[in-house]
Amino acid sequence: MDAAKAKILVCDDDPLLLELMDFRLQAKGYAVVKAKDGAEALEMVRSERPDLVVLDAMMPRTDGFEVLARIKSDPQHSEIPVIMLTARKTEKDIVSALEKGADDYLVKPFIPEELLARLSRLLARRGARPR
Repeated sequence: MDAAKAKILVCDDDPLLLELMDFRLQAKGYAVVKAKDGAEALEMVRSERPDLVVLDAMMPRTDGFEVLARIKSDPQHSEIPVIMLTARKTEKDIVSALEKGADDYLVKPFIPEELLARLSRLLARRGARPR
């Protein structure tokens, strides 16, 4: 995927956060698709085939932990890196996400540059990067 933009799916029910992430990621050269709830996130994973997913835990319809479990249990999508970006910060939440296959876990409020660095590192491992 070296020649094309890496596609990032951002899943969060906060419209302000979605716009902030869209702006920051596009500024770094990434293509961005957005989902406002867990069910829409699963649809976007299937239809858009993103290179990486940034996923909130607390969302309507289907929560982020269930979305993560479904992505990682599907052989067609299990290799997609998933970064959990959530306000849930208990040890139980973090361990649960990592056990379900999360590739990274960041707690809100977060440092945007840290998220971008983690995202870039995961994509580099996968061979995808921005132009």
